[in-house]
Amino acid sequence: MTPFIRLHPADDVVIARAQLVGGTTVEGVAVRGLIPAGHKVAMRAIAPGEPVRRYNQIIGFASRPIAPGEHVHTQNLDMGPDKGHFERDYAFGADVKPTPAKREATFMGIRRADGRVATRNYIGVLTSVNCSATAARAIADHFSRRTNPAALADYPNVDGVVALTHGTGCGMDTQGMGMQILERTLTGYATHPNFAAVLVVGLGCEANQINAWLTTGHLAEGENFQTFNIQDTGGTHKTVEKGVALINGMLPRANAVKREPCSAAHITIGLQCGGSDGYSGISANPALGAAVDLLVAHGGTAILSETPEVYGAEHLLTRRAVRREVGEKLVERIRWWEHYTEINEGEMNNNPSPGNKAGGLTTILEKSLGAVAKGGTSNLEAVYEYAEPVTAHGFVYMDTPGYDPVSATGQVAGGANVICFTTGRGSAYGCAPSPSLKLATNSALWQRQEEDMDINCGEIVDGTVSIQEMGQRIFERVLATASGTPSKSEQHGYGQNEFVPWQVGAVM
Repeated sequence: MTPFIRLHPADDVVIARAQLVGGTTVEGVAVRGLIPAGHKVAMRAIAPGEPVRRYNQIIGFASRPIAPGEHVHTQNLDMGPDKGHFERDYAFGADVKPTPAKREATFMGIRRADGRVATRNYIGVLTSVNCSATAARAIADHFSRRTNPAALADYPNVDGVVALTHGTGCGMDTQGMGMQILERTLTGYATHPNFAAVLVVGLGCEANQINAWLTTGHLAEGENFQTFNIQDTGGTHKTVEKGVALINGMLPRANAVKREPCSAAHITIGLQCGGSDGYSGISANPALGAAVDLLVAHGGTAILSETPEVYGAEHLLTRRAVRREVGEKLVERIRWWEHYTEINEGEMNNNPSPGNKAGGLTTILEKSLGAVAKGGTSNLEAVYEYAEPVTAHGFVYMDTPGYDPVSATGQVAGGANVICFTTGRGSAYGCAPSPSLKLATNSALWQRQEEDMDINCGEIVDGTVSIQEMGQRIFERVLATASGTPSKSEQHGYGQNEFVPWQVGAVM
């Protein structure tokens, strides 16, 4: 096994498989100095201003002369004088391919009365505003299996009662984009198949009035969906008592479910990556992409997101758009983000994070090229705005920020009932009511943080498993998880604190 990885014959760099010391020979080139694992080594002399390629795609431009064998990173590579605004060939639909032959696989799901299929069976406590968060958490805490196991002892088919609170809901324009996004997000969670029942707790005087939201979301109260306000109930203690009583009434109905064989077409995966490193685009991301292609062939759906983290690689997605307008909508969202970051006095290359850079990623262009690999090779069927209901089957895109809790919150609101989350640095994350699988990009991370990781994709870097074999392994783990096998994050109790609706606009 070579001490480096070449991703494409035309690349200007190779990737260190392990730490390289000065004098090591790589493809006939002597390494200059120490190269950390996952970082890039120049294979030719590169003049200032010249593009540098990885995956046979531009990842940045030399900011000073780069000698063969030199470490290529932030000290000599940047976005160029135009900050990444170079010409992309969008070639809408050029790479669309025939629909794959339909395959059949099943998992043990929970079929709701309306035909929707769940992977989990929770009761949710949602809030209209930050002011009701403490009461909502107190209601859910009463049913904690860790601190009050007797509360759910008679309801083994209920996965738990979770409070999903947030920090907004007031101090905002009631007709603005921020309110629209919050309402869409809450509606998506209130109607999510993984919730057998939902209780919504408000304060009473907030901007996000529950009755207005119910009208906007076309929601109606019933025995499994109830709402009330603290101010109408008479205070916090009375609110908690009322909430506990209402959930006690919901529990027998929520418990009256059983798992049965369901088509994998009912699985919708939200694709996430966080704490990425130089191996993400080599191991876990393309392996997850292979699993996505398998899921799509079985009629399922996968949602790629994190628009700031596909910046510079969007042309690889527009080529797969089934219709020109689908590709154009993605480009329009990219342009929106360019404007959004500019008016907030930032730029798209504010991402990667310090941890990403320590792991070997230098620019957002490089990070994005690895990130889009999570989407496999299937056709791009549709593009959605944040928290919109995902109605198409197959591979789709949802516009979200790159910040993982915000991004995944939008995906779950859109209907994701499983999250697959790749990481090279070791993210800790869960996402109630949808289980989250963590995919390690390298074996060192797996060995260091195995208690949080579900799958070790570092075996690809080690040369012991192919991308396709790992994709099959991920697909099978998704089926098992959707059937009720708990993920590592579920075992640790992650999921309630990671509900973070995207807050857009001025705080008033």
